[in-house]
Amino acid sequence: MKKSTLSLTIVAGSLIASSAMADYTGLTSVNSDNGDGTWTAQIYANFSAATDELDAVFGDAQNALSISTSGMFYQNALGGATSQSINPALIPLFPSLALDSWVTIGLSDQTDNALLNIGIDFSGFEAGGSISTDNGSWFATPDDPQVLAGADLRVLVGQFTMMGMDDNVSGVLNLQGKAGDFETFQARDQAFDFSYGAVPAPGALALLGLAGVASRRRRK
Repeated sequence: MKKSTLSLTIVAGSLIASSAMADYTGLTSVNSDNGDGTWTAQIYANFSAATDELDAVFGDAQNALSISTSGMFYQNALGGATSQSINPALIPLFPSLALDSWVTIGLSDQTDNALLNIGIDFSGFEAGGSISTDNGSWFATPDDPQVLAGADLRVLVGQFTMMGMDDNVSGVLNLQGKAGDFETFQARDQAFDFSYGAVPAPGALALLGLAGVASRRRRK
């Protein structure tokens, strides 16, 4: 069977490529020490306007998606590969569920969550390993409020708990969304490598901001 073209699964309508830069400014991580020898990274896509959107995280034949750790990701038996599986009512009874590793667009649990995914085999990830795809995506539609950068100017793309304090989380993401001027953009090959307690040097922060320069923008 012929593999479907990913762009047809994550983009509605015909798009024309443009070289202008979008209002995406890079990836950052908020790190937490869990006090039990593990640490958690919440990874965000950052934007410059509250009306900016992140609609999809994807990998395709031109730019594969990958997320991995030098150790193992923590996976809770009550959780799942996406934030759709996180029931907030269970967390008071099973606090470790809050540390589960998952991917998302904007939301950390299933409440009002319209997240979808296609073409990604999460079985290795659910066993503590990596995520990779060259024809898959997790996404929400532009009409879903969770895609908006909002007042914090950022959209959550995933939570990853590392089993050791010395373990890192790294990978390459491709992002699609809409800028504040309502034009669709793509930011490809967004590489990241986060470790607990690591504070990027000013030059590294500048490079994170410049990551969006390499993005390819598409216009309706």
